[in-house]
Amino acid sequence: MNPIPVLSASEAAAWDAAARTQYRVPSRVLMETAGRAIVQVLVAELFDASTGGVLVAAGAGNNGGDGWVIARALHAVGIPVWVAAVDPKTDDAIDNRALARVDGVRELGREETWPKSAVAVDALLGTGAAGPAKGDVLALAERLAAYGAPILAVDGPTGLDLSSGEAHGPVRAQLTVTFGAPRRGHLLAREWCGKVVVVDIGFPPPDDAWPRLVTDRWAAERLPRLAPQMHKGDRGRVCVIGGSDGLTGAALHAARAALAAGAGVVKLVATRETIVAAQASLPDVLTVESSLGDNLEPAVAEVLEWADAVVIGPGLGRVDVREQFVAEVLARRPVPTVIDADALHYFNGPANRPVVCTPHLGEFRALAGDALADEAANDRWSAAARAAAKLKCTVLLKGVPTVIADLRGPEHVVASGNPGLATGGSGDMLAGFIGAFLARGTAPAEAAALGAHAMGRAAELGARQWTARSLRPADVLAALPDVWRAWRDVKPGRAPVLVELEAPDV
Repeated sequence: MNPIPVLSASEAAAWDAAARTQYRVPSRVLMETAGRAIVQVLVAELFDASTGGVLVAAGAGNNGGDGWVIARALHAVGIPVWVAAVDPKTDDAIDNRALARVDGVRELGREETWPKSAVAVDALLGTGAAGPAKGDVLALAERLAAYGAPILAVDGPTGLDLSSGEAHGPVRAQLTVTFGAPRRGHLLAREWCGKVVVVDIGFPPPDDAWPRLVTDRWAAERLPRLAPQMHKGDRGRVCVIGGSDGLTGAALHAARAALAAGAGVVKLVATRETIVAAQASLPDVLTVESSLGDNLEPAVAEVLEWADAVVIGPGLGRVDVREQFVAEVLARRPVPTVIDADALHYFNGPANRPVVCTPHLGEFRALAGDALADEAANDRWSAAARAAAKLKCTVLLKGVPTVIADLRGPEHVVASGNPGLATGGSGDMLAGFIGAFLARGTAPAEAAALGAHAMGRAAELGARQWTARSLRPADVLAALPDVWRAWRDVKPGRAPVLVELEAPDV
């Protein structure tokens, strides 16, 4: 299976052009395939509703041409369908309107009353649209938004910039169907798109340099395997460093998560207060007491020699001695290391070992500087890649979506998860997951992507039982075994669907 890229509008246009010119796939074939693929999704997802009739709002460009194909395909199988449209302006859209008229598809005049319909299709504007809708298209979009039926958006809801994610409205979709790959805007503005379904319409293989969406199949293929003859040392030894006085929970979350992700042994280096809490509540974890001061105690130095991977930062605290402490840790044996939370404030790069930095946007400013942080607010893909090049490490920029960049290849993009992860402790768990995968020898970018996708999937499963509003880190860990079971037996997709992104639970 080819990787599924995540595209800007310009990249999507380049892919479409390559299909037509380099690979000689006629544009009419792409349009016909797209329209019929959408009908398959519409019937599968909204069958009960669609039998009550479908209203298609068709624009002037090729997105409107897709709408005319949809109308023809629905009419051919006897599903009632009406089209409200502006006059088409591209050759393919003009030809498909003519075919629909010959077939007897019913058109509605501009002032004509719309019939009651169970489903509406927004085929007004495509990926290349930027800025607010205008004129007749805006009038149709506003009427569609007020219509009251659930909306399936073709490519994206009208008014959403599919590169920047800026939403001008007025259309919110319950279901969005797009072609070949999700666009950046789908992932940045999930609340406007509803469920996103990506369908295959015959594009050539994607450019290897484009960012790649992390899917269950991708994750299942890279999850470290277990073997019957394994002992605890074979499963990876993780050292978690943090948990200063008053910040106990962060270090415990990271240690628990490393165990839940499969680490064989976890040792926690922390202050006395955290060690006492760990001994009372987490007997699976071995402990080493430290002042987290400017000199490493011999026992801490010994643990750093023992570990296969280090996680430093959860609950570390930010006081003057921590800068020297972090420097001392990073001067030791160069095992793969996750730098998280407070430790990010004391890392300036370049990395002398395999390193995964896991900042949110605020921490990214401290890590990468003001210029890249300002860039990340508008283009997290470019900012993460430039930060990785600057620091010579892997950068996992948390957010919606999460972007992972390093020096070895294209960015990975994680779109799973929900607002239930916007709670204290989620980032600490993510660091623990990544540490466990690094300890098994997984490459840093893949370990980061695996950890983020596993946490996102566990949050989605947890929200079904507890809701996103009530979700807490312990609930995410409780749902994690179901993620491992699901990845053990990933089912093939149903053609033409390549991937489905469920609407986040809010």
